[in-house]
Amino acid sequence: MKKSILLLFIVLLSISCKQTQKVDLIVTNAQTYTVNSNFNVAESFAIKDGKFVAVGSTEEITNNYTSTQIIDAKNAPIYPGFIDAHCHFYGLGLQQQKVNLVGTQSYEEVLQRLVDFQKEKNTTFITGRGWDQNDWELKEFPTKEKLDSIFPHTPVAIRRIDGHAMLVNQAAIDLAGITSDSKIEGGEFIKKDGKLTGVLIDNAMNFINVPQPTKKEQIQALKDAEKICFDLGLTTVDDAGLDKQVIELIDSLQQSGNLKMRIYAMISNNPKNLDYYLNKGIIKTNRLNVRSVKVYADGALGSRGAALKDEYSDQKGHFGALVNSYENLQKLAERIANSKYQMNTHAIGDSANYIMLKTYNNVLKDKKDRRWRIEHAQIVDINDFDLFKNVLPSIQPTHATSDMYWAEDRVGSERIKGAYAYNDLLKQYGKVALGTDFPIEDVSPLYTFYAATIRKDLKGYPDNGYQMENALSRENALKGMTIWNAYANFEENEKGSIEVGKVADFIMLDKDIMKIAGKEIPNTKVLATYVNGEKVH
Repeated sequence: MKKSILLLFIVLLSISCKQTQKVDLIVTNAQTYTVNSNFNVAESFAIKDGKFVAVGSTEEITNNYTSTQIIDAKNAPIYPGFIDAHCHFYGLGLQQQKVNLVGTQSYEEVLQRLVDFQKEKNTTFITGRGWDQNDWELKEFPTKEKLDSIFPHTPVAIRRIDGHAMLVNQAAIDLAGITSDSKIEGGEFIKKDGKLTGVLIDNAMNFINVPQPTKKEQIQALKDAEKICFDLGLTTVDDAGLDKQVIELIDSLQQSGNLKMRIYAMISNNPKNLDYYLNKGIIKTNRLNVRSVKVYADGALGSRGAALKDEYSDQKGHFGALVNSYENLQKLAERIANSKYQMNTHAIGDSANYIMLKTYNNVLKDKKDRRWRIEHAQIVDINDFDLFKNVLPSIQPTHATSDMYWAEDRVGSERIKGAYAYNDLLKQYGKVALGTDFPIEDVSPLYTFYAATIRKDLKGYPDNGYQMENALSRENALKGMTIWNAYANFEENEKGSIEVGKVADFIMLDKDIMKIAGKEIPNTKVLATYVNGEKVH
């Protein structure tokens, strides 16, 4: 009896002396979608020095770890921090300093917003973005006459929502030296009765020299974009096209702790960037990754700049165009293939997709694990899908629900079968990277998830969803916003899932998007966003 009591005492003493590990943060009682290889759901996790050190049940974590900061999630859903695989983060910030024309329902509303902006700012050069003639009753490109009468002396340059068309007034035309005889490869100066209408397509926009922002304005733009993104649950953004000066500014702000967003920076395709970065090699810090080149093959479908194999269904004799010559695209692909960089090419039309897919497969024949991406992959010939077996599709689900009202008008009833075909693309490569292309589309990753899975607009149209055979499952959509996007960035071993050793980027929502009714997804709120275990929203 005495021996039993003594043994019990020793056991109790050993339990009481057991050491628990101190950590920076513990989260308990959550519905944590880890997005690990088994897609496990856990209750609790512990974080130390910006990384997950344990994931398991609440009992396991609280028995083995202690912290001065413990969050009871009260059964709220938690997910890995969302990653946007294709956006314009810096552009979003700059847009906050310009006229916002998104959602305008007529050309008259566009003009009114310009007038209101100029009354407040009184700038010497008016810029803005976001108009879309497809949203207007008269679905035609605007012309500059009214713009000229309102702003006879102040240059105005306003981009279409897709960034592939621009409306300018005569003051801007004169400043740029454009005439009715001006021509450029990969672009178009739209004319009517031989006169310039003020609409410039793709490379023609390069004639317009919009004033560059000051360093102070650049920093403010990056900070503004960061706040918008953190508030919506984004913890990593892939910025599709940046120059060296902006990348170095981002790096300096991150290093000083003034910018906490993680950024996968695609360098813009120009000689200066290519010469510097391809020679320097991959640049990688805890928050910045520079190892890819953003290239444009063609324009956009909305402005009929996307390169199609056959003529546009709503404009006879018009095929769109490559914005880079075929020869230049071949040489560029070979050059990038001989570096360590990834090539990420904007390809929307079926002709542009075919050219780039054949090019990729040719130059990468003897290369391993390059993860080259086609950005958008919007209209693909049904005979060309197998070319995606070794090419990663980087797609934007809200493009489908924005374009569905008029896309078939552009390409017809047969070609539309290979359009916005996200499930078909997934079957080829086994992964898809999901993004938004913001500020062309709304920033919200919840809208991305909704468009990918439910395939409706925010008003619930169409009743049965758009081409639902290409809707993604909720599990695949979540992977496409987390672990698959991390893979697309060569970062799957450090982020994209809630696993031991990975950076502690996670978000908490007020509803479980894996279970709620589809119509509730867009109204879901982000309760908290964490980067490196630090609360940033």
